[in-house]
Amino acid sequence: MVSFVSTVPSFLAVVPAPSSTTSRHPVNVGIVCCKIEVDNVQRHGFRRRDMLHGIGATIGMDVMARSCLYVEVANAADLIQRRQRSEFQSSVKATLATAIKGNPDLIPPILTLALNDSVTYDKSTKSGGPNGSIRFSSEISRPENKGLAAALNLLEEAKKEIDSYSKGGPISYADLIQYAAQSAVKSTFLAAAIKKCGGNEEKGNLLYTAYGSNGQWGLFNREFGRSDAQEPDPEGRVPQWDKSSVQEMKDKFTALGFGPRQLAVMSAFLGPDQAATEALLATDPDVSPWVQKYQRSRETVSQTDYEVDLITTLTKLSSLGQQINYEAYTYPVQKIELSKLKL
Repeated sequence: MVSFVSTVPSFLAVVPAPSSTTSRHPVNVGIVCCKIEVDNVQRHGFRRRDMLHGIGATIGMDVMARSCLYVEVANAADLIQRRQRSEFQSSVKATLATAIKGNPDLIPPILTLALNDSVTYDKSTKSGGPNGSIRFSSEISRPENKGLAAALNLLEEAKKEIDSYSKGGPISYADLIQYAAQSAVKSTFLAAAIKKCGGNEEKGNLLYTAYGSNGQWGLFNREFGRSDAQEPDPEGRVPQWDKSSVQEMKDKFTALGFGPRQLAVMSAFLGPDQAATEALLATDPDVSPWVQKYQRSRETVSQTDYEVDLITTLTKLSSLGQQINYEAYTYPVQKIELSKLKL
């Protein structure tokens, strides 16, 4: 006689019904104990090894099913966090766009504010960068940041509104300043499209939707979760753009890992008068070809070369030396206690 004990009800269906002479206990959904005549097992084609293999497969499938369930839960939680960040990001952009639309004269200082907060980055020490340190009074009052206080004040007011509806904590100044630059850049692109349509806003919006490079912001949008510095960045890392020579500007961009091309495309960030800045940059043989290229591009309907290169450069500048927290601004999620899981 061969004894067999099974606690897996799902396997019972494949076991042939024993005869009345071999059954000790009735079948139930808990523990089944039975004795099966060897010749009876052989007659039906079952062996103990076959049964054990079947039991192992059943248990394995059950574990896999449960594991898949937990993976699905994890994926669902990840999707929820992504949606939360996306929704919050959209609200931030809307708030900043409204603030900038009401203060178009502050667009140039907003762009310079974002640039100056970024170019404090030092590759040798891995310090500085777009970390919001420019918010400190001792830094915003430096000569290179002259005229930027009004832009910072505007963003601080926008921050109050953003923090009031944020469910995942206050927005960092580092993110706030870079996203304000994005909104300012978009507003200039849109303004150019409206101008090409004779000042008609509706047609200008349609033109930019059809030919603009809005889709190029994908990487910039993912870099959402910068941390704020807790003290001002060191002095002497940011040039006074309006008093710098082209060579000094080139040297600074080179130190950050950029070249004449990126310097030319960032002309709008280098002072309040873009035309004057470009006229100065055009005196340098290395930068001049790029200045002319972007001037020609801005005259086209799509402005593709100018827009794509500007978005790409701003994206790189806005993430120099930053460790992005991709879980920032998400709501607290309920944690699964693994000790209470039962397989």
